[in-house]
Amino acid sequence: MNGLRAVVVSLVIACAAVVSPAAAVTTDPAATPSWSALPVPPAVPPVTVSDLAARGPGEAWATGYEQASDGLRPMLYRWNGTAWSRDTSFPGADEPGWLGKVQFVGTEVWILHDRAGAGELVRRSAGGWSAVPLPRTLWTYQDFAAVPGAAWVVGEDDTGLKVLHYDGSRWTTQATPDGVLYLMGITARTATDAWAWADTNTGTSVLRWDGTVWRDAEVPLPPNSNVHTLLLERSGRITIGGSQYTDGVARTYLMTFNGHTWRTSYPPLGDTYTEAMVRGPDGALWLPVRSDRAFQSKYARVDGPRTTFSYGPERTNAIDVKPRALARAGSALLSFGTVEIYGSKPNLMSERLGG
Repeated sequence: MNGLRAVVVSLVIACAAVVSPAAAVTTDPAATPSWSALPVPPAVPPVTVSDLAARGPGEAWATGYEQASDGLRPMLYRWNGTAWSRDTSFPGADEPGWLGKVQFVGTEVWILHDRAGAGELVRRSAGGWSAVPLPRTLWTYQDFAAVPGAAWVVGEDDTGLKVLHYDGSRWTTQATPDGVLYLMGITARTATDAWAWADTNTGTSVLRWDGTVWRDAEVPLPPNSNVHTLLLERSGRITIGGSQYTDGVARTYLMTFNGHTWRTSYPPLGDTYTEAMVRGPDGALWLPVRSDRAFQSKYARVDGPRTTFSYGPERTNAIDVKPRALARAGSALLSFGTVEIYGSKPNLMSERLGG
């Protein structure tokens, strides 16, 4: 009997020793960092958060829309390093519509704005706010990207897919490769280096703009997969996040390009939507995930083969806490999203890690 017990113990120890490091997961509070809550002036619920962008620890902007009595109203909040405040000084702040992606372009802030159905880019410089109308009205404003010297807005109108390009003085319409049905997202590193992910007649593809033409970037995406987000970094590294479907079941994948080859991994994230994924100040990838605690948010940190999880602060009487966007703010991470308190509709919340 003692001999059998020794064999069983030896097998357990051996199995533990060969567990793949790629599956390493921890939620040990002592091994994970601590998030703190940041007060946010409330909006008119229910609210929807679109995006968050930060430039250092002292400036960040969060966008979205609230539900006013006569429809949607754009919603803009500013972080000054100490507190969140609402900004209502931009053009069209009191008109129907919504605010989408926000980006820093040089010293300016650029935001995609649906203003009573018409699209425009609102810009904030040292001289205040201004607006750049789009050359045509689209049915759908899917995404937007801006860098010094260029901006793109992608969507659809009654003639199909549209890629609108702004060079700082005028708008033009850009063509996409044959077979592209819809652009789901776009991002750019420079005026001659932009990337988009598209639905095509052969599945999901990644496209690249080289300053002259859009081409298929020939990224070896996993079969039966889609793309949620694409992170371009100054170093040349690229990270793609998406879902792969096997027998109707989705699991999250990450692809990283080191300048030479693509590497695909499957961190233990279930079917997490990776749109809010960012590169944190610690060099790891961070993204919000579905929480198993109704009164707390939950975040994943993916650093090579190791994935760890941390929880946001406990919120009294909360029944759903949803971080919608993350941004690096100096040595800290900022989160912006919604919290639903029992008996009320979802309103705004923000959390910070570090700093």
